[in-house]
Amino acid sequence: MATIVKQGIGTLNQDSFISLLRKLIGEAKHLQNNPPELIPEEDRVVNHLLESLLPFSTSTGGGPLVVNHVTYLPKRGNLIVEYPGTEEGKVVSFVGCHMDVVTANPSEWDFDPFSLSIDGDKLQGRGTTDCLGHVALVTELMRKLGETKPKLKSTVVAVFIASEENSSIPGVGVDALVKDGLLDKLKGGPLFWIDTADKQPCIGTGGMIPWKLHVTGKLFHSGLAHKAINAMELAMEASKEIQICFYRDFPPHPKEQVYGFATPSTMKPTQWIYPGGGINQIPGDCTVSGDVRLTPFYSVTDCMKKLQEYVDDINANIEKLPTRGPVSKYVLPDENLRGRLTITFDEAMSGVACDLNSHGFHVLCKATEEVVGHVKPYSITGSLPLIRELQDEGFDVQTAGYGLTATYHAKNEYCLLSDMCQGYLVFASIISQLEE
Repeated sequence: MATIVKQGIGTLNQDSFISLLRKLIGEAKHLQNNPPELIPEEDRVVNHLLESLLPFSTSTGGGPLVVNHVTYLPKRGNLIVEYPGTEEGKVVSFVGCHMDVVTANPSEWDFDPFSLSIDGDKLQGRGTTDCLGHVALVTELMRKLGETKPKLKSTVVAVFIASEENSSIPGVGVDALVKDGLLDKLKGGPLFWIDTADKQPCIGTGGMIPWKLHVTGKLFHSGLAHKAINAMELAMEASKEIQICFYRDFPPHPKEQVYGFATPSTMKPTQWIYPGGGINQIPGDCTVSGDVRLTPFYSVTDCMKKLQEYVDDINANIEKLPTRGPVSKYVLPDENLRGRLTITFDEAMSGVACDLNSHGFHVLCKATEEVVGHVKPYSITGSLPLIRELQDEGFDVQTAGYGLTATYHAKNEYCLLSDMCQGYLVFASIISQLEE
């Protein structure tokens, strides 16, 4: 039975795939997600998917596909496509193919990011790897099911989502779909989140906590340093102390080796801002920003509480913080002034550790080995939004993808047609295995 199913699904129709991908990349300029300046219009993609799928849907009477266009904001739709199986409650889903992209500056690219170009095996343009290539790939899978109508026990569901690259406008994408119960039936089988890379199962991702440390001192003439509280020096020493405390409390976790994480949890500054001033002025305030990447074996909430505790302790004992030179200080007793730190957080997300004992994981590994020739699951402290919440809701979440890590969010983004062809075969193998 499994072999018959696999044969029925066949191989990727490369001409059809490239034709669809060309249309999607052609919309990428309007899919960039960086509010408030750039708000994507995911319905531009949905319209192309509907053009491909509706001829094989119940909507037109042309086939079995059940197509549901779900929109929470104008021009920003999601698309749920279902190929019905014969057994109630038995399901496999491919989720996470998102229809927005990160920004691209054409002047910095070697080719036009907003139109598909082909260089041998390379399919080039913004979104080819992340994630319009996957959108086109899964659409071709669903179209083939609608065309060939194989008899399957499992219902196959594809969910194409809006608003993955930026969460500053909530209630648009998969978060809203979950809240409204539109994905509840997917708990009946493995959910494959198709938005990673390199053709191997990604079994772990990191949580992310964006932080800002605002430092207040006292501005003064640099020739009278004893009358200043140097906000830059205070920021440097405080950042160092916070990092020391972080690495003490969140050391490498034993499970990180099991999951093959490339790095343990990290906490580091990445940006430095100060209001400006003359070279002869000691700055009175500045802001250091950065992020925490936290392996999923630690709690994001607990980590944020700890960071606040570190800052509170430094403020209470700021006299004990190392200074720099004989007149450097963070307290001016005669003026009743103390340097002060304030830490704030932008929206945080939790990492995920996929269930290595689940049926979904074993099916994905077998399919990968069968198609790619080897299987080597990996984990990174890069972050994927939403999937931890899905896991917490009871979904068997596994992640995979067929773009290239090397071109993720990068200039001159591309994917390989040969990798996408293998991805299609992995999907076919997953579906066929679940028929056994």
